[in-house]
Amino acid sequence: MIKNLIILVIAYLLGSINTSIIVSKIMIGDDIRNHGSGNAGATNTLRTVGKKGALLVVIGDILKTVIAILIARLLHEDNAYATYIAGIGAALGHNFPLYFRFKGGKGIIVSTVSILFASPFIGLAVALIAIGIMAISRYVSLGSILGAALFFILSVVFHHQDTNFVVFSGILALLAIYMHKSNIIRLINKTENKLSFGKKN
Repeated sequence: MIKNLIILVIAYLLGSINTSIIVSKIMIGDDIRNHGSGNAGATNTLRTVGKKGALLVVIGDILKTVIAILIARLLHEDNAYATYIAGIGAALGHNFPLYFRFKGGKGIIVSTVSILFASPFIGLAVALIAIGIMAISRYVSLGSILGAALFFILSVVFHHQDTNFVVFSGILALLAIYMHKSNIIRLINKTENKLSFGKKN
């Protein structure tokens, strides 16, 4: 129990390193949360800072999640369980960062990396379908929301015998959908912004 708590805390602290906020302060001299949608994530960074900034955010989010999971696996004898705890901790840290007044991003990249570690097949399937939805609709939020729901459905179908995995998938899916509550309202009202690559270099 103590070991699990230590892993959760370490992952949370690593997840709290919000790359989007750091990159925006370096590249435009201001907090990303003061611009665009106000979300401290890769999509808002792309719209506000540009492609280079967004790429740095993606790399940063991937790295902090990988590091959290690798540390967890070093500390815990059960790699799968360690991944579940670290994945949830990193997502919570990213969404509610200790270092940035608990206002962060939506944790999609962090969650995707965790899913790929936990189940490469499901992770790849969900990622490809979500990207396809984003490409067709140009709504990043729609792809993220449907991807989260699909992840849970596939987890129940293919891992129904593994309670820990289903709980892990349920927490990440609910967290992702909850963080998109304002996007859901805008999608319903048809006021959600579509992704565009033409504004910033």
